[in-house]
Amino acid sequence: MNIVITGASRGIGFELAKKFCLDTNNTIVITARSIEKLNELKLECVKLNPDCKILPIACDLSNSNAVSAFTLELNKHLSTIDILINNAGAIVNKPFLELSQTDIEHVYKVNVFSVITLIQNLLPYMEQTTKSHIVNISSIGGFQGSAKFAGLSAYSSSKAALTCLTECLAEEFKDLNTAFNCLALGATQTEMLEEAFPGYKAPISAAKMAEFIADFSKNAQKYMNGKIIPVSLSTP
Repeated sequence: MNIVITGASRGIGFELAKKFCLDTNNTIVITARSIEKLNELKLECVKLNPDCKILPIACDLSNSNAVSAFTLELNKHLSTIDILINNAGAIVNKPFLELSQTDIEHVYKVNVFSVITLIQNLLPYMEQTTKSHIVNISSIGGFQGSAKFAGLSAYSSSKAALTCLTECLAEEFKDLNTAFNCLALGATQTEMLEEAFPGYKAPISAAKMAEFIADFSKNAQKYMNGKIIPVSLSTP
């Protein structure tokens, strides 16, 4: 399968690439801002499977021009895409009245606008496969009825937008070959969690969550479309 993972330089995205690289039949495109970190990930994958096929492409998802350039570069290497995992995320932990326009725009550019642009650009390449899958990685903080936290209004509302976008696209493209699903993740031990809640220890590691997401991405499109699934050990 041809797989694209955003936000692959750390956390869940990093671990996802390591899961997928174990299958030599996979070609994995990984993207993040830092080409150095992406190359480190590639080395990790090669250690796990010397025959793996992994392509690092640096991209700042907060920059629409960079997203377009990423798409052009990706299309030089892949003619079809089976799985797109929109995993990249940005967070600002700041009281609502202290949020600047720049803060809000940055979070929404990464968490929402870049996802829209990538899907618009890559969907034609996904329609050529038997049953492709777009998996949007949201947060339990953007799941209706879940516990909310002060300081995360920009982040949580952007993740809520992502859940609604998933439902809308699943309906709009229900007659095509691509399924759209969204995972609203609970607390997972990542660098981003540490930024939001310094010192907090999550019950699930990034590697364990990646294991679930990898399996979901490969198989769930056979059974569901337009679903928003909370992945959390706590009750929302």
